[in-house]
Parts: sequence; structure tokens; C-alpha cells
Amino acid sequence: MPFDNVGRQGPGRGAGERAINLPPAVLWLIGINVAVHLLRSLLGEETDQSLVLQLGLVPAAYSAPDHDLLSLIVAPITYQFIHGGWMHLVVNLVTLAAFGAPVERLLGARRFVVFYLSAGIVAGFVQILLFPDSGDPVVGASGAISGVFGGVLMLMRRVGSLPGLIPVAVIWIGLNVFFGIFGGMPGAGGEQIAWAAHIGGFLYGLLTIHLFLPRPPRLPKR
Repeated sequence: MPFDNVGRQGPGRGAGERAINLPPAVLWLIGINVAVHLLRSLLGEETDQSLVLQLGLVPAAYSAPDHDLLSLIVAPITYQFIHGGWMHLVVNLVTLAAFGAPVERLLGARRFVVFYLSAGIVAGFVQILLFPDSGDPVVGASGAISGVFGGVLMLMRRVGSLPGLIPVAVIWIGLNVFFGIFGGMPGAGGEQIAWAAHIGGFLYGLLTIHLFLPRPPRLPKR
């Protein structure tokens, strides 16, 4: 992408460079997501379902007085690392690699992780706000990745490589609403799509990415 300042990779790659040239935070996020899914595959079905209910984001739990407080606190983060199946996981991680790598290279690892997780948190609470009575756990990194996608579009607009931001945003939001209502989004496996979370994360990324950009160095006064 135009704002990616990393040099071209090719056959002459240096000995100290990785074969998979992804920045460290993106690699760690991918690794953690894969590790969580592998660990879940070792659990019994009943134990796994209990874990999903505890660590997934259940909107109705936030209006239930008897729900575990610790679960309510950690769920907006932990739900981002739980996926509905291997296809759901792979689609999300490929998208994370594609959109996350250039954004991390611009923001730096720490800023990127804060941006990514905060996008997922906001996405989750948008889902809670619009569907407060839903007892279905929301899982997956899609809300956070939607925030990264929104950030990518805004960064592209800043450098002049995306002259029409609004049409792209409208089309993307429309597709999410459509698939959320009628189903069929790739990687969903027939499960209901948390389209409100996707849109919430996307708008968060559009509106806040500039807050995470590194400040330019101050020039010395003469």
C-alpha cells in the first residue's frame, strides 16, 4: 500500500529477514489466535461450550445481575481470540495479515495493538447496544479487523490514493448489513453475522486512526 515504507522483498532477501515478512504484532496476534483455537480443539465439547459462554461476548449478560463480573470485564477482549471454526479463523487471519501489516509498520507495534484491541472492544459494545437481549455469544476478530480496514481506508485517503472514501465505506457497510440479515459471508459457516460489530469497528477505525499516528519529530529551535 502507498503508506507502507517497507522495501520490496525478493530473491535477494537478507539472511536476517523472515521468509514471512509480517511485522511482529501481527505475527503475535495470528499466533495467539491459532494457539487458542488449537487448545479449544483439545477440549471436550461441553467444556468448550462453557468456555465460549464465559469468554465470548454475550450481550444479554450485561443486563443480567447475576452474571460473573470478571467475565463481563474480560469478555470484550477475549471474544476477539475465539472463532467459530477453522474457516472463520483462516479468513480473519488472512485479512488481518493483509490490512494489519501496513498499518502496524506505520503506527509501530504498541500503537497498533492498542488500536486493534480498542477497535474490537468498541465493536463488541456496538453489538451489545443494538442487540442487548441477545443470548448468543459473539466471537471472532472481525470487529477488530474491521477497525483496521477502516484505518487503512483513511490512511489511503490521506495520501491521495483513495479519492472516493464515502462510496467505498457505504458499499462495505451495505455488504455487512446484507450478509448479516441474509447470511452467506465467507468464513461464517452458516452462523449469524455480527454485522453491527463489524460496522462499529469499521467506523471506529475511520474516525480514530489519526489519534494513533506517531507524532512527527520536533525540529530544534534556532
